[in-house]
Amino acid sequence: MRLMTWNVNGLRSALKKGLPEVLRKIRPQVVLLQEVRAFPEDLPEPWAAPPRWHVTWHPATKPGYSGTAIWSRFPIDVLEYGVGDDGEDEEGRVIMARTGGVVVGCLYLPSGSSSEARQAVKDQMLKQFTSWAEPWRKKNEPVCLAGDLNVAPTERDIFHWKSNQKNSGFLPHERAWFADLLNRGWHDPVRDQAGDHDGPYTWWSNRGQARALDRGWRIDHWLLNDAAHAQVTRAKVHRDLSIGVSDHAPVTIDLSLD
Repeated sequence: MRLMTWNVNGLRSALKKGLPEVLRKIRPQVVLLQEVRAFPEDLPEPWAAPPRWHVTWHPATKPGYSGTAIWSRFPIDVLEYGVGDDGEDEEGRVIMARTGGVVVGCLYLPSGSSSEARQAVKDQMLKQFTSWAEPWRKKNEPVCLAGDLNVAPTERDIFHWKSNQKNSGFLPHERAWFADLLNRGWHDPVRDQAGDHDGPYTWWSNRGQARALDRGWRIDHWLLNDAAHAQVTRAKVHRDLSIGVSDHAPVTIDLSLD
């Protein structure tokens, strides 16, 4: 089974710029989308209910902002939204669902780069996320969390790491948060396969020639529990396929399910 996560930077725009062709080339069975920035009824036909896909939408209440979605070739059983105890998730950032024999989590954690207030929102969600994720990690069935976490975990995950140490996405406490997830037992399959090398990056600034020169950040991640990790056969960042569609690249994992 191939699963794909992708921050599409606006689904309506991505559909016009080539998202359907990217799907045809990558051929995922499960797709986790972030930064959808649209209500289903605002999408062109047939994408509110794309043929041959089971779909669940989780838009933000604010129009044109945030939002997540899951598309699957298999029926989708939504398990919960959000990471708080109250289940509130007005920004449409988290969907947990069971599909195709695996539990998937589509995640779009906040960016803190616009203001101190938004960094505070991000920090609160990171804190909630750690305890919320623990019961999922401990499940005996495969659990695959994925999405734009807006955190580059280490110096290998950001090209200009020296000049970004005081910037949101690479702050010491954010990196410590990600390291703690791994210490608790979550697995990072992309880093496992890439080894001790710089990259692969998943997001690039639109300034200069960051994308062409591959000077980016790895902020789009898969986090797998033990049951899912045992079945991974491949993890890949599809950098070239997504050029011109989104400022993020799709990231896939292949699972060999029993």
